[in-house]
Amino acid sequence: MLRCLNRELLSKYNNDGLVSHTSEEQYNNDGLVSHTSEEQRKVEESVERCYEEIEGIVENDNQAPHLLRDKHQKYLIRGLSQPLHQSFQCLDASRPWLTYWITHSLAILDLDSHLELNAIKIIKFLTNCKNREGGYGGGPQQISHLATTYAAVNALVTLCSESALKSINRQEIKKFIVEMKQNDGSFRMHSGGEIDIRGAYCAISVAKLLNLEDDDLFENTPQWLLSCQTYEGGFGAAPGHEAHGGYTFCAVAALVLLNCLDSCNTKSLLKWVINKQHRYEGGFAGRTNKLVDGCYSFWEAAVLPIVHVFLAQKNPQLIPANKWLFNQRALQEYLLCCCQEASGGLIDKPGKNRDYYHTCYCLSGLSIAQNSLSSQLIVGPQENKVAPIHPLFNVRLDSVRFAKEYFTANT
Repeated sequence: MLRCLNRELLSKYNNDGLVSHTSEEQYNNDGLVSHTSEEQRKVEESVERCYEEIEGIVENDNQAPHLLRDKHQKYLIRGLSQPLHQSFQCLDASRPWLTYWITHSLAILDLDSHLELNAIKIIKFLTNCKNREGGYGGGPQQISHLATTYAAVNALVTLCSESALKSINRQEIKKFIVEMKQNDGSFRMHSGGEIDIRGAYCAISVAKLLNLEDDDLFENTPQWLLSCQTYEGGFGAAPGHEAHGGYTFCAVAALVLLNCLDSCNTKSLLKWVINKQHRYEGGFAGRTNKLVDGCYSFWEAAVLPIVHVFLAQKNPQLIPANKWLFNQRALQEYLLCCCQEASGGLIDKPGKNRDYYHTCYCLSGLSIAQNSLSSQLIVGPQENKVAPIHPLFNVRLDSVRFAKEYFTANT
């Protein structure tokens, strides 16, 4: 089963140029027009225009497409150093997220000097988001939340410095995680808040990065996570919910961090995730019968390397070491040809506005698509190469190593 799926997907590669984006790959509505099929048609037409444009450029520049690194740098630095537009007021409770999205994007682009220049300001701001009861709020004087705690810790780890890691109060964070823990193994996002799979993943990711885990911290959590797997193979936000790319990543990463992935149905999981890569566009959709979206270039594409490594450890002959279980070239082409805003930043799909969220997860997906276990595949010139990330945490690989060594030595 796994061999068949892998061979079918990898047969789409064209090592001499762009992947063939032909009409045969487009959605066939069987003559039954619906709102959903019309939206899919519009997306495919907008993507087709992007690919036609880049094919025209390739005739004069055989190294295209190009990563607009300088444009993205300016966009990201502006977001980190200048006040945001008033339209961002709806994200006032997500300010550690904005910090993480921008710092992580800069790290992926290997713009470490800009991180160093802004490190003191970033540490000071995130310190002001800490609460006495433990954890980080969405901004100064806001209640602690597991999601913004995850974002703040990831941003500080991304800085890859002792001063950033020293600013984290590990025991207060552990106290907050314990308070959010429920008897069935699930976690509330905040005091009195909702319970879903994000809470479990954020708690586990933070605990692993900070070397906080003990025998009781995640008791019953694997069983609760497994109860969220649906008949399709993906995972929903909670038991009985629809399978979703973001929640599937949270579940898979959490189960691997707890050494329990072998308890889930990996065959149905792989079948569901692999089929979320759209054959024509090259990108991923978050749910069944939904449109492609650049952010799932990480949320779903990252699931496949995670499962790939897990399966390779059990049976190295089952799947190759030099390719992931998705079309890496097609995904890079979607990101580079269809998701780059000309003035900087990355987007969901053609016609959408740029934002820091999609910039972060599109670049994360680009990193996943470029780096496999034993080789690299770079679409376009070598200057398109970005830094490798750790798929379980979505933090640059060297930053994860630095944090683990630091907290192991200072526990």
